[in-house]
Amino acid sequence: MCGIVGYIGKRDVAPLLLEGLQRLEYRGYDSAGIVVTSPKAAGLKMVKAKGRVRDLEAKVPARFKGTTGIAHTRWATHGAPSDVNAHPHMSADGKVAVVHNGIIDNAGDLRRKLEADGVEFLSETDTEVLVHLIARSSAEKLEDKVRETLRVVEGTYGIAVMHADFPDRIVVARNGSPVVLGIGEKEMFVASDVAALVAHTRQIVTLDDGEMATLKADDFRTYTTEGTRTTAEPTTVEWEAESYDMGGHDTYMHKEIFEQADAVDRVLRGRIDDRFSTVHLGGLNLGAREARQIRRVKILGCGTSYHAGMIGAQMIEELARIPADAEPASEFRYRNAVVDPDTLYIAVSQSGETYDVLAAVQELKRKGARVLGVVNVVGSAIAREADGGIYVHAGPEVCVVSTKCFTNTTVAFALLALHLGRTRDLSVRDGKRIIEGLRKLPEQITEILKQEEEIKALAENYADARSMLFIGRVRGYPVAREASLKLKEVSYIHAEAYPASELKHGPLALIEPALPTVAIVPDDDLLEKNRAALEEIKARSGKILAVAHQEQEKADQTVIVPKNEDELDPILMGIPLQLLAYHTAKALGRDIDKPRNLAKSVTVE
Repeated sequence: MCGIVGYIGKRDVAPLLLEGLQRLEYRGYDSAGIVVTSPKAAGLKMVKAKGRVRDLEAKVPARFKGTTGIAHTRWATHGAPSDVNAHPHMSADGKVAVVHNGIIDNAGDLRRKLEADGVEFLSETDTEVLVHLIARSSAEKLEDKVRETLRVVEGTYGIAVMHADFPDRIVVARNGSPVVLGIGEKEMFVASDVAALVAHTRQIVTLDDGEMATLKADDFRTYTTEGTRTTAEPTTVEWEAESYDMGGHDTYMHKEIFEQADAVDRVLRGRIDDRFSTVHLGGLNLGAREARQIRRVKILGCGTSYHAGMIGAQMIEELARIPADAEPASEFRYRNAVVDPDTLYIAVSQSGETYDVLAAVQELKRKGARVLGVVNVVGSAIAREADGGIYVHAGPEVCVVSTKCFTNTTVAFALLALHLGRTRDLSVRDGKRIIEGLRKLPEQITEILKQEEEIKALAENYADARSMLFIGRVRGYPVAREASLKLKEVSYIHAEAYPASELKHGPLALIEPALPTVAIVPDDDLLEKNRAALEEIKARSGKILAVAHQEQEKADQTVIVPKNEDELDPILMGIPLQLLAYHTAKALGRDIDKPRNLAKSVTVE
């Protein structure tokens, strides 16, 4: 969840690290810290601060020189945000400094043993355990000190370690939390996300779980936690530093909402096969014969990715006629689910590093299941663990709340559903119909975004609501779920989503003028059923905002969305509700890109 950045070379390290932290602040922003040294320095120098990276930057003294350093921006797990709990953590003798992402599960036991040996802890964090274990190790090499410590540690970690006695190196390790090396000219970088690296190098190495690395200014080597050398070939990152700039927008969320037409064009590009009215998805590693043997599809994701999976499951059932459903990965991995050899499992994660999803993938692989990944980040852990998959090509998404990646993920599921359908019983005519609908999406997204001023006015009207209800049926229900989540995440207004058909079974008791309802009303075979739900709400003096393909008589306001094919309509219907959440949050003065208590990439349980 947190952000790590490190550097070793000849440049002044503090400005580089602070710049990297700014690019990683979406991963955690309650405190930050930095440690630097150089071959000629007398030990390590550290500065930490509660608050944003700008608060840390204000505390860094002018003469804070070094050529090697590690830095961290935190999202609190153990211990409240404070200067003391901020990373890096340093040993009592000032020789060892550690930054850490993840959670040490047995930190309590290790802490009690160390305290019994006379070690005094300064923070409430689990990370401080690592510092003391490394500092107390009798091993001669820093790599061995770290390896010896990791043998007794249980849990997840991405760590970077510096030692005053070894100023020529940084040692890093990964287990369940991402660690990426950046390869430069006589300089090396490390980070938890390529966002911190692309301004300086596009040559990266991504560590696997159970892998460590030693970085020196002119070299790096990778090896397992057992000490066996591994072979790491650098790959080239496709994203450039400019991709992480705001591009004239006030916030990343606004920028990313307005990038969706181009992003959808990218996920479609080169994949449509007009000759056979299907799509090319070579990365699936799934032959036609194997595709026809699939008897069920299970989609696993968390949060927004789970909602995209709900839409994907419906499209797979409709187009491929394969039973499909979506489930939160965090629940699936703990309920001892039956793993069926005829089921295709699909793991969905924007970062490709979401811990609950990754753990589910690893459990499924252990039981012999076939797993596909639908991810945005090339070379991420889920992409490497899966048997195949689809990259959604949304580009970097910096705002904590997901918009363009959600949309691209639903389009990727449409491609998969079409592919499976055409492999099975979907007709050429229907295949052509869906392809024509997919091609319309970028232009229709642009058309929706032209309504921003009208949606802004609606948002300002609803900003004083204490709670909102979102409803939809079948195709509209996952859209309602995602729209409800967006509003909660970014505006802090309580919101709930229900199937419209469930109103009479409880939620109707909530309806009153003070509770606005947002209704998803697509022009499909359930149109009259949805209109009946609006009648029920209006009869109880409820206020209604409809998202529909035509004006709804019973709604107080209607946002009109262009009509596509029935199966693809959910992709479009959530986009105006992204703008609604954005402008509601803006009207309330929220920190839109960095909502309270949240971080972008959830790499802990």
